[in-house]
Amino acid sequence: MQSKNAVITISTDAREALYDITDRVRKTVAGSGLENGLVNVYAQGATAAIMIQEGFDDSVQNDVVTFLASVIPRGIWEHDRQDGNADAHLKAGLVGPGESIPLINGELGLSTWQNIFFCEFDGPRKKRTVILTILGFAQ
Repeated sequence: MQSKNAVITISTDAREALYDITDRVRKTVAGSGLENGLVNVYAQGATAAIMIQEGFDDSVQNDVVTFLASVIPRGIWEHDRQDGNADAHLKAGLVGPGESIPLINGELGLSTWQNIFFCEFDGPRKKRTVILTILGFAQ
């Protein structure tokens, strides 16, 4: 089994939004030369997360942001007295920093409707970093 690491960087243009990174992950995995194994997608940063969700249209992503805002509102948390982003930390912790995806014959094992999203909860940011760890066997 081999291990390869890669970095994807993105910039975000909203305080809270989901950004589809599926194609960038696919291209990186295809370039790894690995065929069967596991791909881990990890968001660096305490106010960001990774989510696998439907990517057909923006409605599900918008619903995720709306739901999290209703469950974890801004401005009522102890940490807000420090830098005003406690809700972003809580949302990132709830969603989680990473996802693991099967690597099957060189392809991501996602279903038809699943996409990989970088979740921004404290933007906009000029640079966000996603670490990919690809574990698998070469051809």
